[in-house]
Amino acid sequence: MSIYQKIAKIGPKYIGKANLFRYGFNWSPMYSRSTGKITEVSDDLLQVKIKIPLSWKNRNYANSIYGGSLFSSVDPIPMVQLLNIIGEDYVVWDKYAEISFRRPAKETVYGEFTYTEAEIQEIKERVASENEIEIIKTTRLTTKDQSTVFCEVKKTVYIANKAFYKNKRKQKEARKKEQI
Repeated sequence: MSIYQKIAKIGPKYIGKANLFRYGFNWSPMYSRSTGKITEVSDDLLQVKIKIPLSWKNRNYANSIYGGSLFSSVDPIPMVQLLNIIGEDYVVWDKYAEISFRRPAKETVYGEFTYTEAEIQEIKERVASENEIEIIKTTRLTTKDQSTVFCEVKKTVYIANKAFYKNKRKQKEARKKEQI
């Protein structure tokens, strides 16, 4: 169990799940180095908002926000957000990522990550019938008023029934041993 998982088990009792999500990300070295900052998290975790200010820490040769900062500010959120919403009966992993740059970001950019109750219900129903699925979540990094899109990040997230996933891994390990 990682330090982040241990904190996730204990922290909500003291500061609430939404505050833990926000401050946990913002204080963690892996996320703070992205230069992104989580600004809002709904109590049910269905909505998360971030901002990435242009600064000396992320300014590139062309005087815009470095693409790696844009991507790394988005990268962990859809997976961790979903995992915290649907709970411990599921395995949730990032599977693929794609970023499409539209124009240089020479100002603070904003992003929003949203799951709906209907989407969560559909995920649970699909996993119940299929055991494992993939979904695609798209995040656009924009100006505050969303009039300009700087980039779009598509994340493919894998979700599986935990018991199914563990059994699948055991079978894979057994096949590896047979090949040796």
